[in-house]
Amino acid sequence: MKLFSTYRVLAFVVGALLAFCSFVALPLRYLPTEGSSLQQLGETLSVLWVAHGWAFMAYVVVTFLLARKLRWSIGFTILNLAAGLIPLLIFFMEHQVNRKVRAEHPELVTPSAV
Repeated sequence: MKLFSTYRVLAFVVGALLAFCSFVALPLRYLPTEGSSLQQLGETLSVLWVAHGWAFMAYVVVTFLLARKLRWSIGFTILNLAAGLIPLLIFFMEHQVNRKVRAEHPELVTPSAV
């Protein structure tokens, strides 16, 4: 199922970007002395927030489509959607989705989605 594979890739990309921006770019931008090379590096790396935003929008659409197709509960769907905004939560949720899809819809899992 292409949608499931797309979800997994987007979850990883959104999660990696959010973690990097939250734990590297943000501290480098605001913690070092104003004008220092580290602070300037943080300013430069902050452009990745835009990349996270675009990837997150795609993640929301794909997650919503997957949730509708697989008839997830509203709570599970909202938690998945919010996971792209809370650092590291998305990796846990992707694992939960992977387990849920494999258990409930094994026919949708392609060998390449391992």
